[in-house]
Amino acid sequence: MDFFINLLGPGSTDLANTLILYSFVIAIGIFIGKIKIAGISLGVTFVLFVGILMGQLGYTVDPAVLKFVREFGLILFIFAIGLQVGPGFFSAFKTGGMRLNLLATLGVALNVIVALAIYFWQQDDTSMNVIVGIMSGAVTNTPGLAAAQQTVNSADAVNTMSMGYAAAYPLGVVGIILSMLLIKKIFGVKVENEIQEIEDDREKNQLKPLILTFKVSNKLIEGKNLAQLHDIIQCNFVVSRLMRTDGEFVIPVSTTTLHQGDLMRVVMSAQDEHRFQAMVGNEVEKEWETDTHASSEVVSRRIVITKTEYNGVALGALRLHNGYNLNATRVNRAGVDLLASAALRLQMGDRITVVGKLDDINRLAEKMGNSLKRLNQPNLITIFIGIMFGIILGSINLGMNLKLGLAGGPLVVAILLSRFGYKFKLVTYTSSSASLMLRELGICLFLASVGIAAGGNFYQTVFNPTGAQWVLWGFLITFIPLMVIGCIARGVYKINYLTIQGLLSGGYTDPPALAYAGNSTGSDTPAVAYSTVYPLTMFLRVVAAQLLVLFAL
Repeated sequence: MDFFINLLGPGSTDLANTLILYSFVIAIGIFIGKIKIAGISLGVTFVLFVGILMGQLGYTVDPAVLKFVREFGLILFIFAIGLQVGPGFFSAFKTGGMRLNLLATLGVALNVIVALAIYFWQQDDTSMNVIVGIMSGAVTNTPGLAAAQQTVNSADAVNTMSMGYAAAYPLGVVGIILSMLLIKKIFGVKVENEIQEIEDDREKNQLKPLILTFKVSNKLIEGKNLAQLHDIIQCNFVVSRLMRTDGEFVIPVSTTTLHQGDLMRVVMSAQDEHRFQAMVGNEVEKEWETDTHASSEVVSRRIVITKTEYNGVALGALRLHNGYNLNATRVNRAGVDLLASAALRLQMGDRITVVGKLDDINRLAEKMGNSLKRLNQPNLITIFIGIMFGIILGSINLGMNLKLGLAGGPLVVAILLSRFGYKFKLVTYTSSSASLMLRELGICLFLASVGIAAGGNFYQTVFNPTGAQWVLWGFLITFIPLMVIGCIARGVYKINYLTIQGLLSGGYTDPPALAYAGNSTGSDTPAVAYSTVYPLTMFLRVVAAQLLVLFAL
């Protein structure tokens, strides 16, 4: 009996006790988080509250171990987010990221204004150290708290900030989620319509390939080859198959000539369809796959790139026409079809649709790997190289002791690696299941650590008149700017609700709120908006916390 009491009871910080505590907090937190109330579940966010409860019951973790687990969990989560959204980060920034960052910056300014208003209102009873701690907890920004604590030299001031942070943090998380729900209610948002709107925009922006058959009827292009047709129409397209008037099937190349009556199977962007009808001829119906003669001569297959040497190689550099007598019609990347233009850079996991003779396709497939089993192997080298350089970047002093921190640095490096890693021969492909596992593990370790650390003095801090004031002030600092920014984003700029969720989560650098947004919508759109505003917001949060402390000195 004593064995189980020592192993499972509170007070011990042995490794076995620590592992059991973390396992219990995470398992119970995830289990409770799956329960829906009024159709809403908090998901992994409940790990935080179970951690607070266990901390209040007297369970503790060695401070050094707790700090390591908390920071490492946060790094894993943020780095996985960066790898996932990195390819779309730069395009998102161009198409609306400036507006999102301006809104996030306005949110930071409003947080500071509300905090200063409370400080001057309660100046006789409340120190700036308390306000900075409360503000850091209200916006769920641990790096800002750490930066502020590094600025002061007093141990009492450090502890005071920590108490303010612990008091405000839980309602900070709840306040962000509550603001999302209220904005959804106020503007009558239907999530399914928002998701459909994003899918429609994505298809338009990425120029989803359209496959049509045209009959050559324009006398002006009689005898011209496909290279000349490209010059005339001036858009990206691929002619995958050609049938002559006598029934002969041809795998066309740039020098293939066109004649009246030829049937062309063309892969193009939907917006270019009218150009082909005006220049080539009318669209016709033809089932190429069911044509017996065509099937015996020409087939269409997908080849998966699983060899690292093709990572970052331009599609045109494969010389498919000359080397394999094949045509590439489209490339599927992460479930999205892309037009197979010569300049398109290939990545591990891409699926290339090629047309030609089966023997030629098999030769190319052997060359490029085409082994799904290889994709199941995680690229740990890239992950840990990225984390290493991310930590180095986050530790650089940017002036006045300002740093990106252990979260901002890895996020920036992950985004850059996912976009430009191929230039350094680094494979950033990670299967969806592996990426999700990395994210969930990281956020659960982080939330459990924060909860256990805050839980020890949570009751004494919060459940008294002073603590209740701290909680109220923290909620005001959380909630007022969120509603202002959310209403401006939706009411004035008509921004998609899923993007607003990511904006609010990223503006408060809040992984639990992002996890809630992703779980409630089943979309990665919030993560894209989150990563768009996160780097700038993280920097501003750190600067704001330090400047407020310096202001009071």
